[in-house]
Amino acid sequence: MMIPLTLQPDRNLILTGYIQPNQPRIGRQVAQRLGRRFVDVEELIEERAGDRPEAIRAQYGERHLKAVEDDVLGTVMLMRSAVIRITGSTLATTERRELLMANAETLCLVARLDAILQRLHLAMGARYHNSAERGAALGYLRREWAVRKIAGVVELDVTYMSDPAIVDEIVAWWQVVALARG
Repeated sequence: MMIPLTLQPDRNLILTGYIQPNQPRIGRQVAQRLGRRFVDVEELIEERAGDRPEAIRAQYGERHLKAVEDDVLGTVMLMRSAVIRITGSTLATTERRELLMANAETLCLVARLDAILQRLHLAMGARYHNSAERGAALGYLRREWAVRKIAGVVELDVTYMSDPAIVDEIVAWWQVVALARG
């Protein structure tokens, strides 16, 4: 069911945070329900560079990845009426953050640390017991959570929510924000 909400026709909804690998799917469902275009910044980086950000960083270095990221964000910040999925670490470290957030509402999906650790354990399997791999995963989490310190970022705790409940909660939040901005 699409919810026509014309009170904020040109504002973007930025979804960020680290909770689970389902975030792109959640973003797509939210965009569909709100009748908006879905933009996944990480997918755009992969398309532009021809590889995953981690592989780009490993092969060419952080500077090259940041250059590709900056190019992609230059395009994304011109978009309107979109649901934009961007990683917390990208949003927290980009020089374009203020411009991206100037025409958007930003919602950070978070979960309790114990729930995230449990998800990591399940996703990583035996690799979770390797302290180096677990440390790398926790370092990624720490970088993702840097976005939580940014002014204007609203947090939504989705620890015990199913994917459909998360989508419903985001859509409800967007409606409240749209009505408040009127």
